[in-house]
Amino acid sequence: MYSARDRVDNEEWLTRIEEAADRLELGSEARSYASDMFLSQVPDADRSKRAVAAASLYAGALIAGEERSQSRVANAMDVTRLSIQQRWKEILEANGFRPPTW
Repeated sequence: MYSARDRVDNEEWLTRIEEAADRLELGSEARSYASDMFLSQVPDADRSKRAVAAASLYAGALIAGEERSQSRVANAMDVTRLSIQQRWKEILEANGFRPPTW
């Protein structure tokens, strides 16, 4: 879980998630999941936040049933696809979801 302070401290990253969600044409449910997962897994290092935000957006879209490819999400968040691939499953698990096995 996260605090209201976490939301304030990471407003820049939440805005980036929203902007990428706009480019990906994701609905409010996917955006909400992505923001919540990001805030519950915010890394201390600023350099890791972009990758965690991207993986959270990918995972949020999956949960909401609005799947987008890792490549599309990576492009929208300006990260490599590998950044998402390495993190999305652990983000789902840390938030109580079971990653798909496909």
